[in-house]
Amino acid sequence: MANMSLEKVKMPEQAPDIRNKNFKEVALGYTEEMAVEEAQRCLNCKNKPCVNGCPVNVQIPDFISLIKEGDFQGAYDKISETSALPAICGRVCPQENQCEKYCVRGIKGESVGIGRLERFAADWAMKNSTKKPEKPESNGIKVAVVGAGPASLTCAGDLAKLGYEVTVFEAFHKAGGVLVYGIPEFRLPKKEIVQTEIDKLKALGVKIELNVVIGKSINIDELMNEEGFSAVFIGSGAGLPKFMNMPGENLNGVYSANEFLTRINLMNAYRWPEADTPITIGKNVAIVGGGNVAMDAARCAKRLGADNVYIVYRRSEEEMPARLEEVHHAKEEGIIFKMLTNPVEVVGNDEGWVTGLKCVEMELGEPDESGRRRPKVKENSETVLPMDTVVIAIGQSPNPLIKNTTEGLETQSWGGIITDEATGATSIPGVYAGGDAVTGAATVILAMGAGKAAAKAIDEYIKNKQ
Repeated sequence: MANMSLEKVKMPEQAPDIRNKNFKEVALGYTEEMAVEEAQRCLNCKNKPCVNGCPVNVQIPDFISLIKEGDFQGAYDKISETSALPAICGRVCPQENQCEKYCVRGIKGESVGIGRLERFAADWAMKNSTKKPEKPESNGIKVAVVGAGPASLTCAGDLAKLGYEVTVFEAFHKAGGVLVYGIPEFRLPKKEIVQTEIDKLKALGVKIELNVVIGKSINIDELMNEEGFSAVFIGSGAGLPKFMNMPGENLNGVYSANEFLTRINLMNAYRWPEADTPITIGKNVAIVGGGNVAMDAARCAKRLGADNVYIVYRRSEEEMPARLEEVHHAKEEGIIFKMLTNPVEVVGNDEGWVTGLKCVEMELGEPDESGRRRPKVKENSETVLPMDTVVIAIGQSPNPLIKNTTEGLETQSWGGIITDEATGATSIPGVYAGGDAVTGAATVILAMGAGKAAAKAIDEYIKNKQ
């Protein structure tokens, strides 16, 4: 029986004044009853517009129909046919701009909670399923994957299912890429979710070599010419932080968002002194930027004990690229939003530590090439905000080390690898790339879509060579 409610079934959450003091997951997930109730809102449209909005082509009405029937294992199996990381996607995908954006129910109310249902199916399977991934019969052909983030893990998983001997080379001491160093524990639990998904790939036969920096430890030419790999996929992400190049950015107490979140998430600074890596933030913290990374950094700073955490953004809230859900959660948790405010200098004391952030007020002018109204400075609007820590969260770009991985790899002027948009093929035969290493910092699901397309293209490339 259809559920014609105009609103999604509400997701249980920790209360804001409790969760902003801990790193436990904010959203608590649906119960079985909640999931069935929400699934009954799906109209099972014949033309499936939601599927067209999914970068990895999950058959959304099909898996939701299985949830309606109470076949939760079947729902998970259906998602897993095309998605390598369903528990992760159900948590961090911007569904509102992808599958849910095209949901017919969204015309006269809220769209079906596709992401919430995907998370439910994946979590149910993790807790209840006894099924184990079956390692396919090997075809004896080796493929190398550079990096262990979402693009790489997806590519590796799809190739392993086809029988390839896949080895992933990861520079860090843990696999997962941005999933482990960038996204906080309260949005994406590392042990329960990320590691479990990685273990499933290992069960398919994927080998993961840690602490290997491609371009330093070994390069792509050596992988292909000396180590016997028939193809290589580069999914090394975008780990090079951008700064504003304003005075004072070299002061103690200034972090890139990349370093700030890596210390907290990958090195467990939020658990210090139990963990080895400390992080000191003081009472007043400014996060410069308006994207999801800025929200993550701000919410982490609040949990680490800061009294006042500010999001400092030069445009209005309407122009902020962060997900509405993340902005909503940040506001609930007490983050202070200073819109139309642009930093021009980090102020410090004689000992070299941050004491303030000098800002100017902005007003919006005509739209720029992105369609957002261009901010301009208000005259005589300079102020200094007292500050102990400043985190710059205005984006990342691919590591320049990528250019040294092999001769002849063509890259953009800003560092992104140039590829064929449909296949991920680079300027070098047999070498493919995808995710943030190509596009710059983007979403997990778009990176997964690129990894999936590259796996298909690699399979065709190898078969055509035989």
